Amino acid sequence: MSKDQKPEHNSGPRRPGPGPGGGFGPMGMGMPVQKAKNFKGTLNRLISYLKPYKLQLLSVLLTAIISTIFSIVSPKIMGKATTKLFEGLMMKLKGVPGAKIDFDYIGQIIILLIGLYILSAIFAYLQQYIMAGVAQKTVYNLRKEVEEKLNRLPLKYFDSRTHGEILSRAVNDVDNISTTLQQSLTQLITSVVTIIGVIIMMLSISPLMTLIVIVTLPLSGVAIAKIAKKSQLYFKGQQKSLGQLNGHVEEMYTGHKVVKVFGHEQKSIETFEGINETLYQSAWKAQFVSGMIMPLMSFINNIGYVLVSVVGGILVTKKAIEIGDIQAFIQYARQFSQPIAQTASIANVIQSTIASAERVFEILDETEEVPEAVHPKIITAPKGEVTFEQVTFGYEENEILIKDMQIDVKSGQTVAIVGPTGAGKTTLINLLMRFYELNSGRILIDGIDTRDLKREHLRSLFGMVLQDTWLFNSTIYDNIAYGREGATKEEVVAAARAANADHFIRTLPDGYDTILNEEASNISQGQKQLLTIARAILANPAILILDEATSSVDTRTEVQIQKAMNHLMKGRTSFVIAHRLSTIREADLILVMNNGSVIEKGNHLELLEKGGFYADLYNSQFSGSNSMKDAG
Repeated sequence: MSKDQKPEHNSGPRRPGPGPGGGFGPMGMGMPVQKAKNFKGTLNRLISYLKPYKLQLLSVLLTAIISTIFSIVSPKIMGKATTKLFEGLMMKLKGVPGAKIDFDYIGQIIILLIGLYILSAIFAYLQQYIMAGVAQKTVYNLRKEVEEKLNRLPLKYFDSRTHGEILSRAVNDVDNISTTLQQSLTQLITSVVTIIGVIIMMLSISPLMTLIVIVTLPLSGVAIAKIAKKSQLYFKGQQKSLGQLNGHVEEMYTGHKVVKVFGHEQKSIETFEGINETLYQSAWKAQFVSGMIMPLMSFINNIGYVLVSVVGGILVTKKAIEIGDIQAFIQYARQFSQPIAQTASIANVIQSTIASAERVFEILDETEEVPEAVHPKIITAPKGEVTFEQVTFGYEENEILIKDMQIDVKSGQTVAIVGPTGAGKTTLINLLMRFYELNSGRILIDGIDTRDLKREHLRSLFGMVLQDTWLFNSTIYDNIAYGREGATKEEVVAAARAANADHFIRTLPDGYDTILNEEASNISQGQKQLLTIARAILANPAILILDEATSSVDTRTEVQIQKAMNHLMKGRTSFVIAHRLSTIREADLILVMNNGSVIEKGNHLELLEKGGFYADLYNSQFSGSNSMKDAG
């Protein structure tokens, strides 16, 4: 059916939580960050999704500035209250007549501060509220584009990638973008505004003390860079071991019956313990080393505070600044280091987000299906006549699989397609339903080129019963009713009867209301197949495709399924792919395929008389079964 799958990554970048538990280490440093191949181009493209919300983003910027200004001016105003308190206290200690602490002035400042903090909180709330709307609308549009794009992609795109890879891009990567837009972007704006505002306020108090605070920054930067570089090596080891552990656990749980049957439990446990020990060693070293960042930064900052306090005390004695300014300055020094650390953390997050955006844009840039016909035709009363006219097809331009195929199928005929694995049997069906486009030639249904029909209309002409049964997590009734929208209960039951499924359904505790689990493992393989046949009967298609429908069931169930399929095939054009040649002896036309070409065609007796490939295939099956009987 498809080329070999080419899995890429099976999981997208996930947003780690801050701190040791999330894997980032303090302030998001140390963790290896996924980087985009084209950072600038992807960033510009992502920004283009934000352009329709220019006014909202401007509002976010203004509210962030106002909110930050209110919170930044507060320490200086509070410093005035401290100065007033200190002055009143000193005058009382000196015994100045009538000296007292001006509590009215201090009270007014406290009320002013409360007002400023409330206003700051209101504007911060407005900033988050507006940004949440912008982020969700942007991501909604992006998700919509991805969903619409996936619907327009050809089958070969899905054949060449794992389901996990596609899901990761459509879900994890889009969520990563959403989180960054909503949280990290506002944090970045607030951090930058805070840094600028704090520097201005510190300079207004004392340029000398500001210089002391700024000089301590390179020391912090050098220390953090060295620790982050060391911890990154351990984080890489942690992620590698975590991937191995997840893979091992998934493999062991998926195949736990096989592990038990062959007695490999101890070996599995030893492998798990080995990987787990490696993960433990990497994880604790990563967390320990990255955990040193905060204490080291605190140590360097505390040295800065000591210097600020000493210099500030000297300046107070010289009456260059007031006592309250020292308190305000220390608060600004604390405010200064936090947004710088946040900005460093957000820089890592943005790197990861741009990488996610790049992976999403790769989906949006994929080559789409050939566009639908401008003036599509409709087959109102399908008869089921199918013609292949000089059909040539290859998955790659230079690797032709099917060449100049000629087939003419009359209405109501049963066509069996046989041949060894990889002969092109399922490819033929995919071409018929236009999951792949032809290199050259035409496929006609009732004389109309399939390219002149809408894909949806074309596929509505077909009913399928496959080897791999597809049932979803719902009731048996819903699974059968899926075959035709708006089907009545009587029609669903009638379809189940026609498929010989009604009896076993009624023996179940909840009958038609029995809920199938996700794997539909609460009913047998044969029962699953009968339900898919019932669904196909309800759909009432003009053309049937039966792909190895009885290959995975026992002989008794096969007879039951064969009866149901005979009822289903009555009066319909049917294409049957089968390995068991005994099931297709009554077919009107048998196509024998090998290496993508139809090498023989005719009915069962005609092909046996030819004594060619089919005869060899047929005789080898039955001579094998006879020799087994003799051996028994």
